[in-house]
Amino acid sequence: MAHYRDSGVIVRTYKLGEADRILSVITENHGKVRAVAKGVRKTRSRYGGRLELLRHLDLQFYKGRGDLDIVTQAETRDHWPEIRNNLDRLGKALTIAEAVDQVAQDRQPNSELYRMLCGGLATLHVADPALMVPAFMLKVLALEGVAPALDECVIGGETSALEFFDPGTGGVTCAAHQRGRPISSSALELMRATLGGALAKVLEVQQAPHTDEVSSIVHRLWEFHVERRLRSTELLS
Repeated sequence: MAHYRDSGVIVRTYKLGEADRILSVITENHGKVRAVAKGVRKTRSRYGGRLELLRHLDLQFYKGRGDLDIVTQAETRDHWPEIRNNLDRLGKALTIAEAVDQVAQDRQPNSELYRMLCGGLATLHVADPALMVPAFMLKVLALEGVAPALDECVIGGETSALEFFDPGTGGVTCAAHQRGRPISSSALELMRATLGGALAKVLEVQQAPHTDEVSSIVHRLWEFHVERRLRSTELLS
């Protein structure tokens, strides 16, 4: 069928011509869809302000001949207004949206990634967790199959004195092997908790030196695996 429907979150937009916009949409059933919203930048656009970044929508697309589909209908499901009313939350929301945009594959269904994105944005609507971004990124890396080893040295298998972390070798290393950067026991426990089913507790942790440490480590891990920097993190500085 030329037309299809899906729900999705807009994670990136580009200007096209004088009135159109290209949208990058993480959908529930069709993976990442890149589509043109015709006339959306006109004052009298029939879409109003619906087709904007970080909007969760019920959409109808027309499947074009090339890589770009066309948006033919759009109805808002969520727009999480508290995110837009807080610069810190907005920065975090843009960062997790950019992260998802980097790993999502065009037209490759990934409903779990879609659900994670919606869940992350819903969390930021009601709270502003210090570890929202690194915890989200760590969970996405795990979903992609590249979760770091956190329970034993990736070089020798030791389970004690795990005091270093090396993205290149895939996780923690012990005091005897000392590869990578130092990692505190507090930061290591937060990373373990994030991947071990205690995410809710992790998101309650207040900002402290060890949360900043986790953020730094996870961003380096992300850059190693994804081979791209997250530009939106500049808003968090």
